[in-house]
Amino acid sequence: METKIDRRTFIKGFAAAAAGVGLAVSGAGKVFAEPRSGTAGTGTLPTRILGKTGAPVTILGLGGLFTTSMASRRDEAVQIVNRAIDLGVNYIDTSAMYGGGGSETNIGYVMKDRRDEVFLATKSHDYTYDGAMRLFEQSLRRLQTDRIDLYQHHYLNSQTLGQLRGRNSARQAFEKLRDDGTVRFLGVTGHSSRVLADALEDYPYDCALITLNAAGEVMDDPGHLDRFFRIAREKNVGVIAMKVVARGDLITRGLTIRQLLPYVLSYPVSTAVIGISDIQVLEEDVRVAKEFRPMAEPDMRDLEARARR
Repeated sequence: METKIDRRTFIKGFAAAAAGVGLAVSGAGKVFAEPRSGTAGTGTLPTRILGKTGAPVTILGLGGLFTTSMASRRDEAVQIVNRAIDLGVNYIDTSAMYGGGGSETNIGYVMKDRRDEVFLATKSHDYTYDGAMRLFEQSLRRLQTDRIDLYQHHYLNSQTLGQLRGRNSARQAFEKLRDDGTVRFLGVTGHSSRVLADALEDYPYDCALITLNAAGEVMDDPGHLDRFFRIAREKNVGVIAMKVVARGDLITRGLTIRQLLPYVLSYPVSTAVIGISDIQVLEEDVRVAKEFRPMAEPDMRDLEARARR
């Protein structure tokens, strides 16, 4: 099925929401994403509002995979996290699973001194109440913090969504953590736009992390992408994009971050998280984000055709 989203889906009723989610309507009547603040000339990273959370987040976020997740490369990982914050990145995403805990641990070495500088998101892959609580306490220790801004169900599928609807599930654990004040916002993540759309219809999550890239890779149920974005817009859910470079595969096939990141940011997402292999890659990603301008629709379609060969 076609993986691209029909951007005309967003025209009706979108102008009223534009100010809240960092979107604008062009004179031609098409909806595109644009930065809320910052331009290439100012040297600052543009930000967008993360849906109903109200948090301004940089359009480039630091993902917790690749070098960042490697316990054997801790010094490099810590340098990457520190450098990302120095460059203005204020959204960091990790998971209890990444690197067998290495990602949270490495990020924690930085968080112990710089926690107030970032919006910190992590994930739980246990869908039971007790299991989610255990993982959360573990994440706090690893991250060397007493609070998480966004706590997410990791890699949701139809079966685990069913579990969340039951008694003594991770959903109730998440609610308890939010009520206690150790978690600010709740989210879901996954590769399936169908499952994530179902989850947003099912429960008032604050955010959703979804795969999105020009090649349509690692994107399950792409026929539901329109529906996912429509529901996210209607419910003011903050959308975070991942797999922008398809785990690096699109780079090895000759595409560049100067093509791939603007493509994703031209959708109604608040931020795009990318895993970093070294400081040089990070600095290039930041340069691209600073220079972001929405891609014209024909250019997006051309890039899709190239990426999917």
